[in-house]
Amino acid sequence: MTAVLALVGAWLLVGALGLLRPTGIGWVARVLFPMGALVGLGVAAIGAVALTPAFVAQQVVLPLGLPDLPFHVRLDALSGCFLLLLGTAGAGISIFSAGYFRAGEGTAPGLLCLQYHVFIASMAMVVLADDAYLFMVAWETMALSSYFLVTTQHRLPEIRRAGFLYLLMAHIGALGILLCFGVLHGGSWQMTFDAMRASPLTPFWTSAAFVLALVGFGAKAGMVPLHVWLPEAHPAAPSPVSAMMSGLMLKIAIYGLLRVSLDLLPPGPWWWGLLMLAMGVGTTLYGVVFAAVQTDMKRLLAYSSIENIGLILAGIGLVLIFRTFDLRVLAALALAAVLLHAFNHALFKSLLFLATGSVMHATGERSLGKLGGLIRRMPWVAAFALIGSLAIAGLPPLNGFVSEWLLLQTFLQTPRIPLAFLNMIVPLGAAVVVLAAALAGYVMVKFFGVIFLGQHRESSLATARDASWLERIGLAWLALGCVAIGAFPQAALDVAGRVTQALVGTMAQRGPSLWWMAPVASNQASYSGLWYWAGLLTVTAVTFILVRGFFRARSRRTAPWDCGYPWQTPRMQDSAEGFGQPIRHLFGPIFKIEREVPQPTDRAPSYRIQIEDRFWVTCYRPLGRLIQGVTERIAVLQGGQLSVYLLYSFLTLIFLLVCVL
Repeated sequence: MTAVLALVGAWLLVGALGLLRPTGIGWVARVLFPMGALVGLGVAAIGAVALTPAFVAQQVVLPLGLPDLPFHVRLDALSGCFLLLLGTAGAGISIFSAGYFRAGEGTAPGLLCLQYHVFIASMAMVVLADDAYLFMVAWETMALSSYFLVTTQHRLPEIRRAGFLYLLMAHIGALGILLCFGVLHGGSWQMTFDAMRASPLTPFWTSAAFVLALVGFGAKAGMVPLHVWLPEAHPAAPSPVSAMMSGLMLKIAIYGLLRVSLDLLPPGPWWWGLLMLAMGVGTTLYGVVFAAVQTDMKRLLAYSSIENIGLILAGIGLVLIFRTFDLRVLAALALAAVLLHAFNHALFKSLLFLATGSVMHATGERSLGKLGGLIRRMPWVAAFALIGSLAIAGLPPLNGFVSEWLLLQTFLQTPRIPLAFLNMIVPLGAAVVVLAAALAGYVMVKFFGVIFLGQHRESSLATARDASWLERIGLAWLALGCVAIGAFPQAALDVAGRVTQALVGTMAQRGPSLWWMAPVASNQASYSGLWYWAGLLTVTAVTFILVRGFFRARSRRTAPWDCGYPWQTPRMQDSAEGFGQPIRHLFGPIFKIEREVPQPTDRAPSYRIQIEDRFWVTCYRPLGRLIQGVTERIAVLQGGQLSVYLLYSFLTLIFLLVCVL
């Protein structure tokens, strides 16, 4: 505990050192960000120690806070798991940031360094908090520091609008969390989590606390319909910040949901899990469908994050259902899938956001319609982006396949639930998850193919340069994590088992060896990432030897078939809009589509299509107009005259006297 608190303090110190030379980009990028990466590795090591079988949870009361209201911190298996996630992915993002940030990009480098490290330190303190007071202080610090990071380019009006929307939704979520803790406080003035665990709540108030937690943490995680800030804030932020928000901050919201629903609350009714499952499945489908029609590569990844958060929420819903019926082994399997997917998403989504950052720096473009052919100019970034794309698409033998395969294995066990209604409903969720997994592969074909394959759509792309060596190290670190978990999934499942043992009382079934995973039964389903890698590499090597050795003399180079039309141009390639067209037709009612179609008489014909989120159009925009109208009418009370304010005070006193009498 002392070590991890010292490391959190080291993050804050690294951030403060940036103020010594606020405009010194070399000092910040080449010294402080690598130091932050080293601290991240230390935090990951502490998290790994907390997941060892011999570790016993530790609690400490800090001499900080308010009189009679000190900060309580706790390090246990659940917090250790998310510290491991935070430190591992954070180290890769920090070392990438050392080569990414340039002078003159919005906020001064020293101040940006402070905001960055306060952000990551506050996430660590959320994970360590053992009372509601420290939790909310760290949570709000996380929200405010990330707001300043989102608005790094604060001179642009659209960036300021995105930051305001993010801050507004963050505080709506914080209000739900605060009310949840108010219900759970258990009569303790210090509002410690131990008191909340022992709180004798009625079923009504227990359910109220659960719903408030779902709303509060769901708003931060990007759960539909509370997701509207996410596709606006992620494109507005610098790419390393987008990676931290999507890869790390969304997982902190998942941590809070797990802490409340599986630790602070007792087992609840089955409808808790069904509600969580329904919200997760809806979020999954909504996110992947919108990702498929995006033409901005960062918005595409933002909607993809919504999809993956939906998968995690669906897994938590299964955990709650199995927990209600005391099916502990199945609950452990579902929880292991949740934890692994949270960790995997932190790796491959951070990798993809960082790769887009390198592309944006090299080309100055983030519109898919203006990219293409970058595999020739940026081979390193293309290789790492390919690993991330295959991982997020859920293809073996990478890490994304492991967690999605575990989640589907969990769905296959739902017939054991002793309730006919759930046995009828839950398989529908499994069908949606399978559909979303297929669409995710479709989205990643579009993402990688449009950016890196084909020919340059713009002549300026011919001068693009590959990522710097520091950026490559950060990308390689995250890619290595994707490969390692894919090759040794049982090791990752064993680590997740420490958390499942603490929260649901057991672990998923262990496979026959470190490289064979059989979480249910060996005769039903098993998987070996290492053997898959061996087979894949063997087939690739044999094919290479045959093609370059035995058949090389018989082969010749020639131009590809041009379909009888030799005047090919890059504009004839498949575009991002073309990829999204089938999805727009299939899921048309989900979108709010505005088209501008050229007419035969137009001298300068143009085609434009704009796709909007129906939740934004039908819910948030009318609500915003309503609030604006109410505030304009209330504003007349603020006349700016002292006599009017004295009259208000006098009338208030008269009203209070009447009430007392």
